[in-house]
Parts: sequence; structure tokens; C-alpha cells
Amino acid sequence: MKKKLWAGLATGLVVAGMASVSQATLLTIGTATYGGSDYNLIWDDNNNGKSVVWLDYSNSQTNWSNQNAWAAGLGSQLTYNIDAAYSITWDDAAWRLPATVDGDYVDGYDGTTTGGYNVTSSEMGHLFYEELGNLGYYDTSGNYPQPQWGLQHSGDFDNLVASSYWSGTEYAGYTNYAWQFTIYTGHQSLNGKVGGSVSGLALRSGQVSAANPVPEPATMLLFSTGLIGLAGYRRKRKGSRVGSFAHSSYLKKNE
Repeated sequence: MKKKLWAGLATGLVVAGMASVSQATLLTIGTATYGGSDYNLIWDDNNNGKSVVWLDYSNSQTNWSNQNAWAAGLGSQLTYNIDAAYSITWDDAAWRLPATVDGDYVDGYDGTTTGGYNVTSSEMGHLFYEELGNLGYYDTSGNYPQPQWGLQHSGDFDNLVASSYWSGTEYAGYTNYAWQFTIYTGHQSLNGKVGGSVSGLALRSGQVSAANPVPEPATMLLFSTGLIGLAGYRRKRKGSRVGSFAHSSYLKKNE
């Protein structure tokens, strides 16, 4: 019985740990010094299947080419201050603007179109809706405005602005345009690469390893609860044994 109880407890903890790991999370793993100030390096462990690190800095509005050049040149301008508990292996050769899944522009609100609201297939849309938990101006049924729409939650980001951000992806349908994401309303659209003046947010794909993994609070709570339950079970079982022994002794004395 004891072996079965321990096995059940261990299985429950393993399943709980796997569930917590499978969910996408944002985690500050250090900072980067840029222009004399420190900005968070925020690990996004599952943005449409990719592990990426965001730099919490919004570059001033400019055209598409300038923003791409700014992001690509960050590597030589950043001084990394990674927390000792983590290490990064970069997959991208350089910092870049967020990517968007390209296709014929179709505006909508149900999340299945290339443009519009509730689109999470782009890295910026996934961050806004999935990781940060924000709502677009339209809900997926076309109702508007949603209560609490817009940039209500910024998570570990301190420098997001309620404006539009360039994507690094050009629009194949018309190469003078590129994709953008408006974080003010949660809307994905197109803008002219030359005439458009839009903010820049940089990220870089990479694998983050924890040198000394620390159990998440939820896992620790389950573990503690399991130990408390086990202790209670053992006390109850011990008490039952004592009660049974006392009852047997009483019967023998009064036979």
C-alpha cells in the first residue's frame, strides 16, 4: 500500500510538472545595456513553436528599411547581463524584427485571416494575444468594442507603446508594403515601407537553458500538498493501528 501511495504521488507531480512546462511563459532572464540604460531580456519559450528572446526596448518610429537596419545592428551595441541561472544559445545570427506569416491580405476578426484582429500566427500577434493575454478591439464573433480591449497587460515588458510595430516580413503581393501590428487595437495590417513611420521591437530566436532549475510555485504547492496529505494519511493509519490494539487488549482483559 505504501509503495502504491508514493508511486501515485510521484506520478501526480511529474504530470503537474509536464503540464506547467508545456504552457508558454514569459520570463526575464537578464538585461542588456543599450545606449547607457538596461533593458529586460524576456524569454518567450513558445511563440508559434519557437523559443525567442525579446529586447524590451521600443525604437523610435521610422520607415521599414531603417527599422530592419536598427534591429540587425543591435548585436554590436548590446552588453548582455544574463542571470547566472541561465544561458542562451542563439539560433538567429542577429537580432531582427518580428516575423509574420505572409499571404494575400484578407482583413477579418475570427483569427483565421492574414490581417485584422485575433491573428496569432505572427510573432507580434502571438505575443499580444497569447503571452500577454490582451484583447483586440473586435472579438472573434465581430462584436466591438470588447471590454478591456487594447494593451491592458504588458507582463515583463516596461517599454511597449500603444502604437504600431513593423514586422520584418515583406508583403509578397506588393513589395512596396510590409506587415505591421498595431498594439493599440490588436490589429494586423500592411503599411508602405518607404512612407510608413512605425516603431520597432527586436527579438532573436534562441534556446535558453537553466543551470539550476527552480520548481515553479504551482509545482511546489502540489508537492507540499502531497506531503501534507501523506503525513495525514500516515497519522490516520497509525491511529487506526493504536485503536485496534487498544480494542484487542480490552477484549482480552474482559474475556
